[in-house]
Amino acid sequence: MEVGRHPRIRLLAYSEVEKVTGDVGNFQVTVRKKPRYVNESKCTGCGSCAEKCPTSTVDAYNMGMAKSKAIYKYFPQGIPSAYTIDAAKCRNFQEGKKCGVCAKVCQAGAIDYKQEEQIINIEVGAIILATGYELFDARRIPEYGYGRLPNVVTAMEFERFLSASGPTHGHVYRPSDLSVKESLPELEKAVQKGLRELEKFEKPSEMSSAEFIKKYDGGELTGEQYDNWAKAYKLFVPVMEKLEGASQKVESIETVHRLAFIQCVGSRDMRYNKYCSGFCCMHSIKEALIAREHDPTAEIYIFAMDIRAVGKGFEEYHNRAANAGITFVRSRVAEVSEKADHSPVLLFEDTKSREVRSLEVDLVVLATACEPGPAALKFSKMLGISLTDFGFYQTRTIPALDTSRPGVFACGCAQGPMDIPESVAQASSAAARAAQALAGPEATRLAS
Repeated sequence: MEVGRHPRIRLLAYSEVEKVTGDVGNFQVTVRKKPRYVNESKCTGCGSCAEKCPTSTVDAYNMGMAKSKAIYKYFPQGIPSAYTIDAAKCRNFQEGKKCGVCAKVCQAGAIDYKQEEQIINIEVGAIILATGYELFDARRIPEYGYGRLPNVVTAMEFERFLSASGPTHGHVYRPSDLSVKESLPELEKAVQKGLRELEKFEKPSEMSSAEFIKKYDGGELTGEQYDNWAKAYKLFVPVMEKLEGASQKVESIETVHRLAFIQCVGSRDMRYNKYCSGFCCMHSIKEALIAREHDPTAEIYIFAMDIRAVGKGFEEYHNRAANAGITFVRSRVAEVSEKADHSPVLLFEDTKSREVRSLEVDLVVLATACEPGPAALKFSKMLGISLTDFGFYQTRTIPALDTSRPGVFACGCAQGPMDIPESVAQASSAAARAAQALAGPEATRLAS
């Protein structure tokens, strides 16, 4: 919020850096500002447009586990607090289609369908790369079943389940159960359509379909009209049974009680990333404790080769989780399968007891690795700076934020995996280094 209000900070959201030329103290940066089709200065963030928008799409912020509209705000605390139209989904931008609902309901007159992209040229003295990271795609490890088994999720997806603003409003349900609940409206529509079809036969005959099918199967009724009726009835019955079964299952849905976390998914693995992602252990412990707060009787297991609690107070936090009844299993899970009811089953070797065991749970959470995103390679080529063997920005040993190009600094997970406090500290340091660069070559030389 402070950044958005600061008179000396210019925020270019929904934009991409296209080109960088020049040297320290005199960089020329070309930025492509994409069209929102919403005037940021007029939009009040009231949400009337999204409320009335008739087009639903996937909610990327909730990891695809909820729906959003073609006009959306990526997340509630976003700055600027303005909505954006997804032109690929909006009916107004589709050939031959008209809508304009958002423009009609927007009292601020912020909707601008004719908005075009802008090319902005900026002169700056220093550049800070804070490009973040990407999460390892757990589908690359098929033995864990992510993307194939519905009740195997990533830590980020589980984070959204725990959030009060998430797709389940803070209640943790199995995705397989949620999919059944989501299928009810379509099943109800199919049943209503089937009933209307049967009604066309029932009214003239003054006979219910159940009575008719008995006589038809007994050979009392013959003819093309009755054959069509029987065909419609036999198509209707399985849909009705499916709706009844789904309705019963939805009524019996309970929150997750048995939960398993699997650590080092894609990290500390010679096949993918050799390095430790650093923050995964503490992130899983935090999520496990929050899950325990939601359900004090929950059975929670964390499977790890070892717990790397290296920061100040981290070991105490680890001990707090153990004392709270969370079970730490020293093992690397070999495989995750599932039962007929979609309950995941973990196969693992308990290295303490030296036994191969299996464990049935309600939900599996994968602690996926921290990887450099595509932006790292893009800016490496654009700025002519070096990358490490792992694909993060290469920085000097002293000062630790300087890249191989003077005036360009890197902080946070752009350098390598690190947690939030360390990223924040590095951001402050990077700002100080940029200030030194702006003060001139002498200040930069003395600081080095």
